[in-house]
Amino acid sequence: MISLTNRLLELAIAIQQIPAPTFHEAKRADYVCNRFLDEGLADVETDEVGNVYGRLAGSKSGKSLVVSAHLDTVFPSSVDLHFEREPECILGPGIGDNSLGVAGLFGLVWALRERGLTLPGDLWLVANVCEEGLGDLCGIRAVVDRFESGPSRAIAGTPPLAYIALEGMALGQIYHCGLGVRRYRVTVRTPGGHSWVDYGQPSAIHELTALSTRITALDPPRTPRTSLNIGVISGGSSVNTIAAESMLELDLRSESPDALEALVGQVEQLIRAAHKPGVTVDAEIIGQRPSGGIRAEHPLVKLAQDCLRAEGVEPHLNTGSTDANLPLSRGLPSITIGLTTGGRAHTVHEFINLVPLEKGLEQVVRLVSKIWDIW
Repeated sequence: MISLTNRLLELAIAIQQIPAPTFHEAKRADYVCNRFLDEGLADVETDEVGNVYGRLAGSKSGKSLVVSAHLDTVFPSSVDLHFEREPECILGPGIGDNSLGVAGLFGLVWALRERGLTLPGDLWLVANVCEEGLGDLCGIRAVVDRFESGPSRAIAGTPPLAYIALEGMALGQIYHCGLGVRRYRVTVRTPGGHSWVDYGQPSAIHELTALSTRITALDPPRTPRTSLNIGVISGGSSVNTIAAESMLELDLRSESPDALEALVGQVEQLIRAAHKPGVTVDAEIIGQRPSGGIRAEHPLVKLAQDCLRAEGVEPHLNTGSTDANLPLSRGLPSITIGLTTGGRAHTVHEFINLVPLEKGLEQVVRLVSKIWDIW
């Protein structure tokens, strides 16, 4: 008889084989939706943004619990999703982030049923869209909106106890604070021209690279930890053309909302100063991940730590940019936890380790089965 963890891994591979770039998760969502139906979950449906819901009924009509995992990956549909299974690991783009996390929703159901456990309240399982990149957490935002004020609140009677987000490769980490993020697309435009005939006229590329140099010369504080990164830069049309347009995408992050706003202010001041005759600079906000958190002493955080220690895994409290940001920003109990360890996330060489997976799934089952006891 196939073990529960092997079933989980086989499902993770099946999910990994379905391309799911941010904004294009529909095919993977359909697969998950059909699997929810196969599992006999109640109220299976897909919402207007593409999130998939299923409900495992509890024994009482009390508060529910939401466990989610994001469907999307950072890889475009053109990436080869070839995977390799070795004795102690599986390699493949997106296998840990977040195919295993999505499969974990099913592993949780299988484990509860295998042990004959019926939870005191409804367990809502959600495979959500748009966690990565420019998705801007619109998937989990729709989930929280729905459960806090929409039709599912009426079904459950009251808002959920908590929100738990599953990631494939964060075993041992408990993300209880959300990292604030601001993202910009900065575009420089000039009249352009011929590299020889019009030499001396401003080039959008020259102006943008000069601005980039000034931005990267900023010195964000190390405490609270704050960062900046130019992740994309493009522009121009040919080697002998003075570029008429160029663009960069900038990512700003901080553990502190005040530090983030201070860095934002510095960057925006540099952008304004880059305007001059024949040069226009436009900055568009393309992403805002809200910050928030629950204290280390919160009952949910303490329980999550206890569940890890029960499996011999030392917990580490952390701050990150995950789906938990959204509910945390609204003052709602939420954490993000992982199923196993791994590495090289967001690269085609991504891998997950197989040995820790049993402990990772067990911590999730323990956490979910005991969560009603702490409220």
